[in-house]
Amino acid sequence: MQILYSDMAPLRVKAGQKTFLAGFEEAARDADRLDIAVGYVSKAALLELDELVHKLNIRNVRVNMGMYLLEGFPEGTYHTAMDVNRRWQKEGIGSIMLVRPFKYHGKLYAFYKDGTPFCAFIGSHNLGAIKLEASNRRQYEISAETRDPDEVQEIAAFINDLASSRCSLNIAAIDIHNINLIRETNTSLSGIELVSEVPDKSVELYQRHRIGGIFRLPLKVPTEADLEHDRTHEDKIAKYTKSNINVCYAAPRSARKNRSWYETQLTVSVEVRRQPGYPEKNHPFFVVTDDGYWFKAHTTSDNNKQFSAVGDELIMGRWLKGRLAAAGLVQPVNDTGADTERRGMITREMLNAYGADSLVFSKTDQMAMDEDGQELPVWTLSFLSTKEADDAEEAQRVKENAAPYATAQEDDNA
Repeated sequence: MQILYSDMAPLRVKAGQKTFLAGFEEAARDADRLDIAVGYVSKAALLELDELVHKLNIRNVRVNMGMYLLEGFPEGTYHTAMDVNRRWQKEGIGSIMLVRPFKYHGKLYAFYKDGTPFCAFIGSHNLGAIKLEASNRRQYEISAETRDPDEVQEIAAFINDLASSRCSLNIAAIDIHNINLIRETNTSLSGIELVSEVPDKSVELYQRHRIGGIFRLPLKVPTEADLEHDRTHEDKIAKYTKSNINVCYAAPRSARKNRSWYETQLTVSVEVRRQPGYPEKNHPFFVVTDDGYWFKAHTTSDNNKQFSAVGDELIMGRWLKGRLAAAGLVQPVNDTGADTERRGMITREMLNAYGADSLVFSKTDQMAMDEDGQELPVWTLSFLSTKEADDAEEAQRVKENAAPYATAQEDDNA
C-alpha cells in the first residue's frame, strides 16, 4: 500500500511521497480500462477525464456518482455529465452512472489491463482531485494505492456490484423530472455596470403585481441536425444568424473586430408588437428577471421591433446565454470568427435540455426611480418553456378577468 497525498501548504509532499494526481496519471497510462465510483465529480474533472481517456487511448471507462440523485444535482455538472456520457456511448467506450437507492459517499478507483484489475485507490479523493479548482484547491484529501492482487480484486468487485442494475442506472436512462436540478449562478452579469441584483422575495413580489398582457419572444435556433447538414455551407449557416440569440455569428460590423459571443438581437414579431400594451419605442423601463437581476430595457429600431437593454447591448446576451453557459450546455466563445465549427451556437437541443425556449415579459403596476430621478415602470422578464409561457399567459388572463369582479366586491363591501 502507498499513501496518496494532497500537496498543500503547510503539508507539502515530501521526498518519496506521491500525490493523488501523480498516482492517478501513472496508473492511467498503464491501463486500458478505468472504473470509478465516487460521491461527487465536477464539470472540469469530467472534461479532464474525457480528454485523458482519448489521449491515452483507454478503451473503456465508467464513472458512477453516488450522491446526486438523492441530494440534488448542480445543473452544470448534470449537463456536462450528460454530454460526456453521450459521447462515450456514441464512441462505445464507456458510461456515466448514478447510484439510486442510497447515498454512496465512497471514493474508489480501479485500473485494468487486458481485462484484469492491477491497481486500485481507496480514500477521500473525489474525481475533482484530477482537476483542481478554486472550490477544492484548499481541501486536503488523502487516499491509498494498492497493487496487492487480492485487495485490488476486492475493490474492483465492489465497484462492479455498485454499478449493477439493482443499484445504479446510466444517467441518460433517468428521467430528468426525477432529478432535482440545482440552478447555478450566472456569473456573466457579475460586476457588470448598469446591472444589479434583487432578492428572490422581490422577484416574487413583482411577479404578483403583473398587469395586462404577456408578451412572448420565442428564440430562433437551429437543431444539431441543421448544423451538421449545413456546417460547411456559409450561406445556409447565415440563415441562423440574421437575428435573435445567434447574431454573434453574423458578418462582423467592423473588418477588424468580430462580434462578441454575448451579442444578441431580439426581434419581436409583428403579431406581438400589435398587442395592446406593448412598450412604446425608446421609452425605457426597468426589468426584473426571474433569476433576480435588475436593469433598464427598451424597444427600438424600425417598427419598434428590437427588445434590448439600455446602455450596453451585451447585457441581454449575458443574462440569457450566460444561463446556458452556467448550466454547462455551452462554452462562451472568445472569438466567434474563429469558431468555424459553430460550437458556441445555441441549438434547439440546448434549449430543450435547459427547459426553456422563450422570453416572456409583462408590465407590473410598480414604478421605480432611475439614476436621473425619472420614475419608470417595472416589467418582469422570464426565460421559460413554451408550456410555462402558456401557463403564465393563462394565469394572467384569469387574473385580469377576475379583477373587475374583485373591484365590484370591494365596492359592495364599502
